[in-house]
Amino acid sequence: MVVVSPVTRASLPFLTEGLRALARDLRDPFRATEETLARALFAARPACYGLLAQEGAALRGVVLYAPLMSTAFGTPGLYVSDLWIAKTARGTGLGRRMLARVAQHGRAVWGASFLRLAAYDDNPDALAFYQRLGFQTPEGETTLRLGGQLFDDLARSG
Repeated sequence: MVVVSPVTRASLPFLTEGLRALARDLRDPFRATEETLARALFAARPACYGLLAQEGAALRGVVLYAPLMSTAFGTPGLYVSDLWIAKTARGTGLGRRMLARVAQHGRAVWGASFLRLAAYDDNPDALAFYQRLGFQTPEGETTLRLGGQLFDDLARSG
């Protein structure tokens, strides 16, 4: 039986393992360390939250998410930054189950009423999965990002 549970300090290596597998699957760089993840997850005010799906000692999935506020919706929501399901567990409903747990946590803690995430255009399986759940691409939106030195410069300028 697959058990879904919150990430703890003791289970942090499993989260790191799953996030590394996601990065490999997407051919993305992986720059997070256990130390940076621990600071984000276990600070007095966590920057994010994580769930693990395990079957015995075998890792089946991970999800990393954080709260956000939308004035357009008028309520808090959740941003899912990372969701990985092991190839052996895909098609079993585990991805849906993990997102349901995220939604339940967000509703209970922040009164969240929506999920937001990004998927790569060249990942048709992920896009199909999210569309089956009812996720939609917001019309007229473009995702923007500021990082690295430009972020540092902006932070110092205030």
